[in-house]
Amino acid sequence: MIKQIRTDQLKVGMYIHDLNCGWLDHSFISNTFHVRDQATLDKVMELGVRELFIDTLKGADVFVAPAPAEPPPEVAPKPVEKPAPVDLKNEAVRARRLHTEANKLARLVMDDLRLGQEIQMDRVEPVIDSMMESVFRNQNALLPLARLKNLDDYTFEHSVGVSALLIVFGRVMKLPKETIKDLALGGLLHDIGKAQIPDAILNKPGKLSDDEFRLIQSHVDKGLRLLKGMPGISEVVRQVVAEHHERMDGSGYPNKLAGQQISLYGQMAAIVDVYDAMTSEKVYSQGVPATKVLKMLLEWSKDHFDPQLVQAFIRAVGIYPTGSLVRLDSNRMGVVIEQNEGKLLEPVVRIFYHAGKKHYIPPEIVDLAKVQDRVASIESYAKWKIDPYQWLPA
Repeated sequence: MIKQIRTDQLKVGMYIHDLNCGWLDHSFISNTFHVRDQATLDKVMELGVRELFIDTLKGADVFVAPAPAEPPPEVAPKPVEKPAPVDLKNEAVRARRLHTEANKLARLVMDDLRLGQEIQMDRVEPVIDSMMESVFRNQNALLPLARLKNLDDYTFEHSVGVSALLIVFGRVMKLPKETIKDLALGGLLHDIGKAQIPDAILNKPGKLSDDEFRLIQSHVDKGLRLLKGMPGISEVVRQVVAEHHERMDGSGYPNKLAGQQISLYGQMAAIVDVYDAMTSEKVYSQGVPATKVLKMLLEWSKDHFDPQLVQAFIRAVGIYPTGSLVRLDSNRMGVVIEQNEGKLLEPVVRIFYHAGKKHYIPPEIVDLAKVQDRVASIESYAKWKIDPYQWLPA
């Protein structure tokens, strides 16, 4: 039986039929789930929803007990403590150094594999740990840097971007830190099989022949063979490498897995891999604005991706992801530098250009949650001949 209750009546053991809010307003994968523990109950309470719906056939019903005249002070709800984020400006300095180091490491890994050498895990793990620490302190520092690619180094830098995005994705999914670390390592290594494919084919500007396309597809199996017997490689890492090109409708490769045959981590990696690839400039194609790619992922979730995972990923990166160049209703332009939690349409923007007058203006930090201005469109850095690196926090 579906029953509407006040949120303060919700208890552990109940089954939520509907959270009574939009998917952008909460961090759960679905609007329907069991409240299995106090942590889940606390997260629901944080949403600020006054009423919701439960299913009494799938979970506990409401029990109304007589309220005491004066409830003892110890039963008063305790505020949920949230870790204080590190200031963006402070983290940005470390993130720039880390981004450079991670890109050098990704190149080193591929170069070693091309020479028939093993991956030096004692050099890889500290960088993964540093990336996780940076994202956990303030994800707005590293993520926009990971979007920037050098055309000649795309293969290496794409791996760093996927790794950073999987850390953010893992956080919003509330995965254990060890699992997130494995996801990040899987992201860094997901394309290592390409070390055995000629650059001329990887970077070919024209259409691939059937044989060339099959060779590109073989990078998954090649990558798994390279990982075989390597110490420190978990099942999560293998799933990321093996399944990042599989699709929910069975149309992917190499094994045409479908639905739940694909692991959670393979599904997450597939979403991130497509997002980072499509938003990046490459020798053979221009990058697509991030917001447009997010809309495409939602459309493709009817067939290729799990819709709830796509929605969770959007919550992780924002409707206007950090690093995006945006034009406001006022015709001013700037780069998104921070997300406002719970207000995905109202990020913090560093304004520095006027699109109507076509000239630079004094830089200004504008929190769209506190002003009337709104994002009118996503713009192309190349079209306006703007260097994104110059305007990101440093």
